[in-house]
Amino acid sequence: MRTLAKYVIGIILVCTAQFVSAQENPNLGKIKALETTKETVKTQEKEFLKESVDAINDRLDAGEISSEEAEELKRTEAKKHALNIENRIAIIDNKIALLERNEEVTSDVGANLDGFRIEIGKGEDAYEFDKSGIYIGPQHKATPKIADRRTSSDFVFAIGFNNALIEGQSLSDSPYKLGGSGFVELGWAWKTRVFKNTNAVRFKYGLSVQWNKLDIKDNQILTETNNIVTLEASPVELKKSKFRSTNIVVPIHFEFGPSKKIERDTYFRYSTHNKFKIGIGGYAGLNIASMHKVKYSLNGDNQKDKVSGFNTTPFVYGLSSYVSFGNVALYAKYDLSPIFKDQSIDQNNISLGLRFDLN
Repeated sequence: MRTLAKYVIGIILVCTAQFVSAQENPNLGKIKALETTKETVKTQEKEFLKESVDAINDRLDAGEISSEEAEELKRTEAKKHALNIENRIAIIDNKIALLERNEEVTSDVGANLDGFRIEIGKGEDAYEFDKSGIYIGPQHKATPKIADRRTSSDFVFAIGFNNALIEGQSLSDSPYKLGGSGFVELGWAWKTRVFKNTNAVRFKYGLSVQWNKLDIKDNQILTETNNIVTLEASPVELKKSKFRSTNIVVPIHFEFGPSKKIERDTYFRYSTHNKFKIGIGGYAGLNIASMHKVKYSLNGDNQKDKVSGFNTTPFVYGLSSYVSFGNVALYAKYDLSPIFKDQSIDQNNISLGLRFDLN
């Protein structure tokens, strides 16, 4: 009986001590959680700094910034995250001090300390704490990088001179002006590394819209008789005589050239920035529009005629190639398909200009 009494008294004393301790410091659990959060803060800021440095290295590898600029940006990021650690831990220390002095904590100076939720900054750069004091933000988090990205994409823009190769004639005898005829191409291209362990060969493919314009000289116009297209002298003096065709095509090239392998802790990339490249391939697609436009003066009034159609070849295809350094290339393309489906003399469109692959 005496042993049982001692056991009961012991339990009562322990419960009493815990009750008194809770009465003395009812926020003890929250304080312990905040103390643990300090280490979490340091770990998180170090991880954010690593992500920032990786992003700076990507810009350096892409040639967007110099080595000196990269080092300066890294120093700035290191200073920022060191201050972040200092400021965030100071906030936690202030919350702990507030909890130690008060049994009940209410909202104050923009911080909901009762629910233990604090937000610093705005938008994507906002830092947030949840009700247990654990750090949530920043709200925007970098997506983990894919270890090996074999496919990339570029916006394609090309512009230059345009003309036609005509059967039995040299380019200098062309009925189309060399200076006034031109082409424009806009599109999107994807580039995929062919082999797993080398980037020596790339497969480049995409979708483009091509505008080919021919400026007709010697006061001639296009005429169509029984679906056969010919060039004939105009009965009136012309101010302008132009023909334009619009094609939507799928270009396909094999690209060759050196590249630089960039290796990081969790991923690697091949970069062809400022490298010599050769592309050989072709294209195929559809002619979606064509127009012959003439301007002339009749009885003192300016006239403009636009005629669509002219029995252009509906399915277009050809060869193309480029030689580039970096993002700028010398670009040539030649239509194997004739300009017109039925024509008295075969003529095929040819273009030479500059191509820009912009990523």
